[in-house]
Amino acid sequence: MKNVFYYAILLMLSFSLLSATCSSNDDDGQDPNNNSVVIAEVTATLQTGTWRITNFVDSGTDETNDFAGYNFTFNNNGTLAANNGSTTVTGTWSITNSGSSSSGSSTDDDGNSSSDVDFNIAFASPPDFAELTEDWHIVSHTGTRIVLIHISGGNGGTDNLTFELN
Repeated sequence: MKNVFYYAILLMLSFSLLSATCSSNDDDGQDPNNNSVVIAEVTATLQTGTWRITNFVDSGTDETNDFAGYNFTFNNNGTLAANNGSTTVTGTWSITNSGSSSSGSSTDDDGNSSSDVDFNIAFASPPDFAELTEDWHIVSHTGTRIVLIHISGGNGGTDNLTFELN
């Protein structure tokens, strides 16, 4: 009888330890506490110089050439300027936890929960630049390259956008 009691206690301790080591973040592989680090890194990187679009695919159509010759400046006050030497187009930008994006949605553009980071871009015009207005999901980032994706909730189309440092 003594052995059964000890095995029961050992079994309960094992379950307690097992449940204590699990977290709600285990299934998505992301740690929401690291979002602030990613936000700070990408924000600082973007403000280091001018950037160009090296890839823009809108629902399967390559529209990269629409932005040829434009240099993008991400200002620390949240404004964004694209200049090709003769024309300047202005907009806004921010990097947020996807649950706190300007759309106010708790679900990200790629269908995941709010545990990832959005790169929000807004241009009112012209039409080519207005197509960049989205809450982009940051796929990857380095000191010289930022890769973004947006999956439309309406038609399910996928847009890809890449900025590279000049």
